[in-house]
Amino acid sequence: MSADPAPAPERSLWLIQLTDSHLFGTPDATLLGMDTAESLRQVVTQVAACHPRIDLLLASGDLSQDGSVASYQRFAELTRPLQAPARWYPGNHDEADVLQALCADDARRDTVVDLGSWRLILLDSSQAGQVAGHLDASQLTLLEQALQGADGRPVLLSFHHHPLPVGCAWLDPIGLNNAEALFAITDQYPNLKAILFGHVHQEVDLWRQGVRLLASPSTCVQFAPNSVDFAIDERLPGYRWLRLDADGQLHTGVERLAHFAWQPDLQRGY
Repeated sequence: MSADPAPAPERSLWLIQLTDSHLFGTPDATLLGMDTAESLRQVVTQVAACHPRIDLLLASGDLSQDGSVASYQRFAELTRPLQAPARWYPGNHDEADVLQALCADDARRDTVVDLGSWRLILLDSSQAGQVAGHLDASQLTLLEQALQGADGRPVLLSFHHHPLPVGCAWLDPIGLNNAEALFAITDQYPNLKAILFGHVHQEVDLWRQGVRLLASPSTCVQFAPNSVDFAIDERLPGYRWLRLDADGQLHTGVERLAHFAWQPDLQRGY
């Protein structure tokens, strides 16, 4: 396991991204043979051991596999040991209305977060009944207004679906289907430092016009990079940490479990 970069400048912010947990409302359900609640529990244990200070936990979609209230309650319970403020935003497997209703009375649904010297913008790229992502007019308006109002602060933007191809022929068509509308806005704002997403169940680190585009391992099953057809990877569940410095620098890395025993079951489907 790689070490955090040392030592962080004063007033740096520490963020953890947990993504694509695919929890079920029933305790005996599995995804491709993996107990997704147990894998999340072990990832959270590692996060707690390695990151004593967390300024914000980003839960970037597909928290649930079945969209049930019970699955979101399990996510809340399993991540409670981190004792960190959190923001939840939906992916294509989530029931966005259920997720947002559960967050209605607290900060987990806030979409614009000013934290230290940084502004975080968290969007909903999910479409009811669709696998691919889309940022509708209201989300694009929110994005533009939040960027306009950032007053030069460094900005981290996050949503669930990938806005650029990641090299998997089966995954690339089900990313964000109106990325050109996204980039038409973001290209106007040089203070946007990074776009963080999930959905692809693998580590991605790309650059586009000075903006870093980052995807992270799932807390459960991993997808094989550069695959033509659906394929799972032998790499283990993990998470991403991010250190946001007051001067606008971003440092980040991916950590994975060192051990996790499971027997893939491709007959169960995804």
